[in-house]
Formats: sequence, structure tokens, C-alpha cells
Amino acid sequence: MNSNQQQASIERRSANRAVAPSPDLPLDFDDEPPLGAHLVTQRRGYEHHGIYVGNGKVVHYAGFAGSDRGPAHRGPVEEVTLAYFAAGHTVAVRPNPFPKYDADEAVRRARSRLGENRYRLLTNNCEHFCAWCLLGESRSEQVQTCLTHPRAGLHALVCLVAAFVESSTQGNAHGGYIAAYAA
Repeated sequence: MNSNQQQASIERRSANRAVAPSPDLPLDFDDEPPLGAHLVTQRRGYEHHGIYVGNGKVVHYAGFAGSDRGPAHRGPVEEVTLAYFAAGHTVAVRPNPFPKYDADEAVRRARSRLGENRYRLLTNNCEHFCAWCLLGESRSEQVQTCLTHPRAGLHALVCLVAAFVESSTQGNAHGGYIAAYAA
């Protein structure tokens, strides 16, 4: 390897380290997330994503997480309370060191899609929505992982099916969680 190739290799490794994802920052129950923050809550087999818009509210693509519609119905982009978004799960902030849009613009972009009802698990889900709000491009690391790692994809599918079955037998999947979280 000549010196130019070595230098290029070092620069590629350094660049990869500089853009490596930062770990999520868990929120305490009484913490207020920063305006425009990308919020993540771990569910059984997947992560649910939203954008914090202030005053205890989150805009998210409800998708299959929208419990009032039942497990077979996809929900729209909606603005909900942080407690509803969390559904009894821990919430974390996903850092993005290089957002294209500042907090106010990310909030404006999130609210501009309120009511949209074109959820698609593989091409337009809650993570795609958050990436679009912050980065201007629709992408999902979860979907990419599932497509490139078949075991991860199969695991996610089994968990989603189990969640659908569980929520259809319980009726409202969020109700008990919200009451416990808000208490």
C-alpha cells in the first residue's frame, strides 16, 4: 500500500468514527426533552420514534402504535402527549450531531404533516418521518437492519405479530400503560 492509499484509509476510518451513532440519552420521568428532539421508545422487537414539539407534546407517525384504531389499522401523523407516546416505556433522545434543520424548523416540518395517513412499514414509518423532519431525507435504520440481517428481520416480524395478537385480545393496548405512566 502506497502512502496515498494509507492516508486515504486513515481518513476513511476517522470519518467513520466521527459519524458513528451516539448512544441514546434516556429521559427521567420529569425531564423535558429539547425542542425538536428525536425521541425513541423501545417496544417489543422495535423502536417507536417521534419529534418533541414542546409543551409535553410529540408528533409521531402513529402507524400500528395507534391503539384506538386496533392492531389492523394504521394511524396517521398525530400530535399526542409525551405520556401517550411513551405508552409506559422509557423515552430517550436520539442525538443527531448534524441535523439539516434547527429545532424550530424540525417542529414546523413535523406539524406540516399532521393528519397524513400514508404509513408504510418498510418505506414510510415513524423513523422515516423523524429522519425527514431533521435531515430532509426519509430513511430508517431499523428497516435497513432488517433487510440486511435476516435474523433481525425475522425477530422483528415475530415480535410485531405477537404485539398485534396481544393488542387485539386486549382491545386498547395503550390504555393501561398511559394510566400507569400518568399516575
